[in-house]
Formats: sequence, C-alpha cells, structure tokens
Amino acid sequence: MSEPTFAPPPRSPSLRQPADHVHQRSTESSPYLSAATDRRRDDPGSDERVPSDAVSGDAVSQGPVSGDPVAGNEQSESPVEAVATLGPTGRPMPDLAEPAPVIEHGGALTLALCNQKGGVGKTTTVINLGAALAEQGRKVLLVDFDPQASLTVGLGVNPHELDTTIYHLMLGSNVSLDDVIVRTGVDGVDLIPSNIDFAGAEMQLINEVAREQVLARALAPAVERYDVILVDCQPSLGLLTVNALAAADGVIVPLECEYFALRGVALLKGTIDRVQERLNPKLRIVGLLGTMYDGRTLHNREVLRTLVDGWGDAVFHTVIRRTVKFSEATVAGEPLTAYASTSVGADSYRQLAKEVLARCHDV
Repeated sequence: MSEPTFAPPPRSPSLRQPADHVHQRSTESSPYLSAATDRRRDDPGSDERVPSDAVSGDAVSQGPVSGDPVAGNEQSESPVEAVATLGPTGRPMPDLAEPAPVIEHGGALTLALCNQKGGVGKTTTVINLGAALAEQGRKVLLVDFDPQASLTVGLGVNPHELDTTIYHLMLGSNVSLDDVIVRTGVDGVDLIPSNIDFAGAEMQLINEVAREQVLARALAPAVERYDVILVDCQPSLGLLTVNALAAADGVIVPLECEYFALRGVALLKGTIDRVQERLNPKLRIVGLLGTMYDGRTLHNREVLRTLVDGWGDAVFHTVIRRTVKFSEATVAGEPLTAYASTSVGADSYRQLAKEVLARCHDV
C-alpha cells in the first residue's frame, strides 16, 4: 500500500470563517465558543484551539453539522443530536455488547503491538489493554520484547534484579516458561519481562536455525494456558520485530496523531505483508489505534481524518486521548484502570478491549 499523502483538507466552514447562520447558532448554544470564534476570525494566524469546555463530548470537533434547523420548527433536528453518536474518527460509535464469559482458558490469541516509530503509546497500550481484557475475565500474558524494558518497569518490576527474562527463554538452554513468568499486581495478568541483556539477542539470532520462529516456539506452551498474549515490540523493523510478527495472529498498530507517525504506516504495512506471505499466513492487521489525541488541535483532527480516509474501517473507533494520568500511572507501576479507574483514559481502554474482542470474534 502506498504511503498516505498528508495534504491538509480545506478548512471546515464551521471551524474557520463561519457563515452567519452557523455563527448565530453557536452563539445561542455557547457564548464562550462564540467569543473564541470571534477571536479566530479577527486573527487568522492565531493557534487553532477551542476551549475544552466548548468541545465536551467532541460534539463540535467531529465535523460540520448536517442540516440547518429552522427557528421555531419543533420537528427539526438539533445540531447536537445530529452528531451526538459520532466518535473522534468521524464515524458513528458502535454499540458493543459485553463480551461473553470465558468458560475454559487456553488457545490464546497472540497480538503484536508494533510500530517502528518510538513514543507512540505501544507500551501504554499493552499495559492498559491487558488490564482491561483481564477485567473481562481473560487470562492475559504480556511479553516485553524490547531491551529498554519499558513494559517491565511500567508494571512495577525492577529489570536489574531479574535472573531470567525473555532473552533466556528464547536463547537459553533448560529454561522453561515458568522460570521467566512474573506475577503482576493485576489479577489475571502475567508478565514475561525483559532487560538490557536482550539487546544482544538480535545478533545471536542470526546464527539460529529458523531464526524468525524462535519466539513462536518459546511461546507455544503459553498458548495453551492463556486467552490473550500481547507482545510489546521494540521501535524497529528488525529481526526481533519479525519474530513477533511470525508468532502473532494479529497486529495492533498504535499511532500517535502526528504527521511523522502517519508517514511510517505504509512501511510497516509492507513488512507485515512480507511476513504474512513468507512466514505467517494467518497474520492480519486487527486495527490501527489513534493515541495521544487532542481534539482541540486542528493538526490532530486532520491526521486522524487522513488516517481514516486511507485505512477506513481498519482504524479503531476508540481513540486514546492525551492525559497526564498515563504518566502518573507509569510512575506508580500500575495500569490506569487501577490507578485512576474512573478516568477517561481507563474507560477508553475498556472500550478498546471490547472492540478488540469483537474484531477477534470474542476470544
């Protein structure tokens, strides 16, 4: 698939230089928003931001309102009602049913969270998606497949105190799955940790027979014990990432809503296609996940719109918004679902868990 072009679309009349009837409707519904709109009209070069209280629920930021209600017509549809069901991606949010309970654990679905660009929210998504899946009764195994060991640290484990890690499971002798698994503080979530020793694994794999399937062989016993396995890949398209893709049933691509993150998706898609063709025919992209989203900025909205235009329904309806709570939860060594259970970020990952299970036929 060719790399998506990033040409900012024409400004929506409802966000820049609003027509008189649109401006009048906004004034009646929110004087605060009207004042902000007037400031943008007077100063076209100002930063395109809308006050957070004016975009509550993203009713304003989702796009132009369809239809113009006529004053005094009680049967006309209000502009808020017309877009109330639209999510940040500009599509109607699905009404997802509660996942069916798991009667017997095993036959795990293995998902690799992969993006060659760093800092897009892979580790944060692994931690919080895993915790949200555990809340749905799934037995989850998280695999730290990055020498930086961010996943290990994010779950409150000190990587320098570990005797056995994913490195020893893959390349050591007489090391079993039980030797490396670490129990986390989250019910239903276990961890295969990593540390700096794993930095040399890629070089050692070069001399291995069937080097692309080493991780798949190492995780084979875990497939029979867990419902979901999430692999946190390093920001690279090297041999370790190829191992993760060869072992996975599907790929989730976390993508920061920024231009540079958008550019690399086509390159990642090419790598996934080659692995699917040569090593793992069952591999597929489960979805692309917009992260660090701030609906108040025009750039974030344009990037998300461009992503949906290029990838369509492959983009998750759920979008992870930018919040300092994620950083605070990392320092605490807990998932956000435990650290701030009622926060918007925690609810977003619970919604994502339902989407993932629905797309994977309720594993």
